[in-house]
Amino acid sequence: MRIDILSAVPSLMQSFFEHSILQRAKDKGILEIHLHNIRDYATNKHKQIDDYQFGGGAGMVMMIEPILACIEMLQQQRSYDEIIYMTPDGALLEQKTVNTLSLKENLIILCGHYKGIDERLREHIVTKELSIGSYVLSGGELPAAVLVDAIGRLIPGVLGDETSALTDSFQDKLLAPPVYTRPADYKGWKIPDILLSGNDKLIEEWRYEQSVERTRKRRPDLLEND
Repeated sequence: MRIDILSAVPSLMQSFFEHSILQRAKDKGILEIHLHNIRDYATNKHKQIDDYQFGGGAGMVMMIEPILACIEMLQQQRSYDEIIYMTPDGALLEQKTVNTLSLKENLIILCGHYKGIDERLREHIVTKELSIGSYVLSGGELPAAVLVDAIGRLIPGVLGDETSALTDSFQDKLLAPPVYTRPADYKGWKIPDILLSGNDKLIEEWRYEQSVERTRKRRPDLLEND
């Protein structure tokens, strides 16, 4: 998979993609992540990528020309499955969306900044709009990093144990069950006996029951939407 990220400040994301799972995925050639500075495509000597709003109002708006120039350059080289705009008023990012995106080959992620991008880009160029929550950040870089991390870990070969991602919270509309590791008894805090039974069937049943109960207590909305 290849992911191209367009940003006004791409340096904010560089270190995020140079460690841990995503770095290993890049080293294996499983995942390509390319950062593009929108200012490199500005049409004036000052590298300006924002301008005042028509009609007045506080805040600057990201201009069409540099963003579209970068996207068109990329589209000349390959086809893209989605052009995703990270914005607070986009659809809330959920696991099912991440699952679908992880099956794509080429994605463009556009990071908003200032008051956002010119609406005409959203009308004619962007194919999907996503949000990581009902709050506003300084830019779309952190949301883009979150999206890439969520997608990347689902790509076959990225995780050491490929079944791990399948048991994460939200994959089956349930929260993940509690997990434990050694020691089995720490300061009198003991793990459930069932986990030491060696009976895989009973352990799986226990984990499912725990998932349902945890979801009912912490995220009942997931069960209501079923």
